[in-house]
Amino acid sequence: MMSKLSSLFRVMMAYLHVWIVISSSLLVCASPWIFMGRRIPDNASFWDYLHVYLGLACAVLGILFLLSNTLHGKWHQYFGWLAGDWAQLKQDMVGLTKGKFPVAGGKGLFSAIEGIGMLLLVATGITGLVWFVVQGTPTALAWRGYHQIFAQAFIGFLIVHLILAASHILDFIRQ
Repeated sequence: MMSKLSSLFRVMMAYLHVWIVISSSLLVCASPWIFMGRRIPDNASFWDYLHVYLGLACAVLGILFLLSNTLHGKWHQYFGWLAGDWAQLKQDMVGLTKGKFPVAGGKGLFSAIEGIGMLLLVATGITGLVWFVVQGTPTALAWRGYHQIFAQAFIGFLIVHLILAASHILDFIRQ
């Protein structure tokens, strides 16, 4: 039993990015049909329940993704600037002003943007989780507002992330 759970966990971790892409895409695409305020309504639709429970699962996936990308010193790749390591990030920014495209990986601009995206994903998940926990209370609408702010910022990140990924692929094809 433990070996099956262990192998299932390994498979899940191997495809964590894919699961996050699928679940967050569904959540973003279905969000216009979500009609919840202080609590899940009595006449909640399929989309409401899908958003709540898929969102809770995505929150867990986001936390796992952040942990897997930052443990064992790997956080320096995405958040090197927090430790004062601005060299590659600055080099990428200066390069952009000269029309030079930043390279993927390392501690540069792409990695910093990915790190911010991971934080936005986790913040969206946590604010959604707190909104779920405090539903029906006077603070529920405030947490709904925080959740919406982080969700909109995460959607902005997704757009930037898609543009950067596409440009990276185009750059790869040109070479």
